Amino acid sequence: MKSVISTVLLSALAVSAAPGLVLDVAGPSSVVDLNGLTVKATLKNTGDVALKLLNDPRTVLSKARTNTFSISSPSGTPKFTGLYAKYVPSKAVADAKESTFTVLAPGQSIEVEHNLAGVYNFTQSGEGAYSFTANNLFNYVDESGELKTIEPSSNSHQFKLAGKLAVSNGHISSISRRAVSYTGCTSTEQSEISTAATSSNTYVADVNSYLAGISSGTTRYATWFGTFSTSRHNTVVSHYKDIGTDATSTNYDCTACKSESGIDYESTFAYVNPDSPGKINLCGQFWSAPNTGADSRAGTIVHENSHFTVNGGTEDHVYGQGAAKSLAQSDPDQAINNADNHEYFAENTPALS
Repeated sequence: MKSVISTVLLSALAVSAAPGLVLDVAGPSSVVDLNGLTVKATLKNTGDVALKLLNDPRTVLSKARTNTFSISSPSGTPKFTGLYAKYVPSKAVADAKESTFTVLAPGQSIEVEHNLAGVYNFTQSGEGAYSFTANNLFNYVDESGELKTIEPSSNSHQFKLAGKLAVSNGHISSISRRAVSYTGCTSTEQSEISTAATSSNTYVADVNSYLAGISSGTTRYATWFGTFSTSRHNTVVSHYKDIGTDATSTNYDCTACKSESGIDYESTFAYVNPDSPGKINLCGQFWSAPNTGADSRAGTIVHENSHFTVNGGTEDHVYGQGAAKSLAQSDPDQAINNADNHEYFAENTPALS
């Protein structure tokens, strides 16, 4: 009898031990200068187990100038002018660096401030009332070491904006595309980048040939871009054609990532500003990656080149192969605008026909 009671109690405890998370965003109700638009995000563990959360660059846990917020008004949405970074949650977990995680005990909370000046440009959407929410999907590692996701309950915030509607983000640059060039890279790094850039061009050339040869869905296409439609196929074709041989006429910076505010060098592959084509900033994970294959150096270059506005301007809706496959099935329109889907389609690892 005692054994039965103990088993029942343990089962009840296991059921009750559940994760919970609340995300609250707050900020000024009125802003007369974009420099004053600072948002405070508070994340609280409301569950009864500790949460080991990844500092994913798309979430409020990262202070990187990424597209962390959804902002809208009756007159439209501001233009995102921040950074897009390649990040793979499973790789970050495997490396287990302390800087990769934020651990919240039950009842514990953390506050993170985000200044949105230089991250969003409100010139086109104009003065007026805006509503914003924060991205609310978080990756965490459970007690068994498994990578999982949690969606906290969250709120929205409203503010009125007037006066200065845009601030320089300090990242816009004009790179003359002639040949591959390097900033702050050792001779060994230059050699590895050169090899990766050539392989990236090969990936894109192979993709262009493949896409020209299909007029309906294939296993490979459906896996990464979902249900075939002529319009979506044409969009994907235009992206890769625009990328072309950009990989070998790009400036690769090997040092900027180490000092970029909010970017975790060790867990990030690379980042770009979408309006600065021809400039890719390389981070720690890039050097740990193989030249080709899944999440490779060559694939990372495809990923980053797809972000540039002149190449179609893909976003980072999801990260990782599993999430990219799921996105292709659930929302093909988003999949054709997701950088990882473009990378994995090009890498084709494991190979699909």
